[in-house]
Amino acid sequence: MLINLSEVFTSEGKVKEYPVAIEADVLESGLSSYSIIRKEPAVLTISNIGERKLLIEGTVKVSLLIPCSRCLQDVSTEFSLEVSKTVDMKQTEEERMKDLEDFSYILGYNLDVDQLVRNELYVNLPMKVLCDDNCKGICNRCGTNLNYETCDCDITELDPRMAVIRDIFKKA
Repeated sequence: MLINLSEVFTSEGKVKEYPVAIEADVLESGLSSYSIIRKEPAVLTISNIGERKLLIEGTVKVSLLIPCSRCLQDVSTEFSLEVSKTVDMKQTEEERMKDLEDFSYILGYNLDVDQLVRNELYVNLPMKVLCDDNCKGICNRCGTNLNYETCDCDITELDPRMAVIRDIFKKA
């Protein structure tokens, strides 16, 4: 959803609150995509803080389905994000792109709320998601989910330095 920011530019100190529905159903990252299973409308407050600068503050609550890092089962992961961004509208789009912050959510005088939420989710994605702290994962030989069944695979880890001796005993 796009919010037209020109209304806030009319006077310095103007504050406007926007309840905004999040339209995205999937969070696409370079490696995978995560389904958004629950999303509450974002509540954004946009303030004109003078000198053509805007302060964007708000809260966003969403839940994503992220696969467990050990067994690959989908896990519902909730995010409660606090957004606080300052945007200098005096800068051109090229100058904004050169800055360290990514202002890809500002398109002319419009704020792309979905892109803002995506950026915040990318930053807050956990490194590892587990379905349970005691998750046993999957067998690296047959792919059985060890949380639900056991397998008969040989899981002995042999020292690779002893491979020559093991080969001698196999020939005998």
